[in-house]
Order: sequence, then structure tokens, then C-alpha cells
Amino acid sequence: MSDTAHYKFLDSHEWIDLTATPSPFGISDFAQNELTDIVYVELPEVGQEVTAGDVIAVVESVKSASDIYAPVSGTVSEINEALEGEPGLINTSAFTAGWIAKIEVAEENDSLLSAEDYAQHIS
Repeated sequence: MSDTAHYKFLDSHEWIDLTATPSPFGISDFAQNELTDIVYVELPEVGQEVTAGDVIAVVESVKSASDIYAPVSGTVSEINEALEGEPGLINTSAFTAGWIAKIEVAEENDSLLSAEDYAQHIS
């Protein structure tokens, strides 16, 4: 997890890179591994206002459908359109090509975990 050491996480397995503006977010490698083969992603709308903790997307796998929660409050500025044709990018590249959307952060979330704390959470 060294290249994601600066990422922040929700205990529900979403990550966000607050060092980038706008900030990309997605689901963790742990989460995609638990879901197995991802077959569909319902993306948020560009311009959508979100509050930390709101359901912002849905990821469907061969096992189940999972709500994806906004890690921070702000406005969706970009979506990863590549996921519409290739949702498996989340499986192969959860922290890079598999990002879900980017958010212009209006307010950070005090309940975000550091990468180290998240690693302890999933162990």
C-alpha cells in the first residue's frame, strides 16, 4: 500500500486522494477483491452535489451490488467514463485506472482513516 500511503479511506472501503484537485475516489483493493468480478458501475452525475456519507454510486459484481459512499462533501466534477465499457478496471486497477469519479472538495470528512489505520481496520 506504499503508493497509496497518502490516500484517506472510509471504513466502508472507499478511498480518496486529497492531494489531487479535484480529488479522485474509488473503492479499495480489499473491497474489489471481496466483491470479485465487477460487471457494472452506476456512476454519479457530473455536477452532482454530495455530502460525505451519501450513496454516490453502485458497484455490481457477480456476487452482489454494493452502495458506494461519498468520502467527502463537494461537487462531482468528473466521472470515469471508461468504467461504463470496462467496469473490471476496478478489479485490475482499483487505485489508478479504476477510480470512480473526482470531487471538488467543499468539506473534508473527520471520519476518514489514514492508510495505516485502514490497513489495521481490514486486518
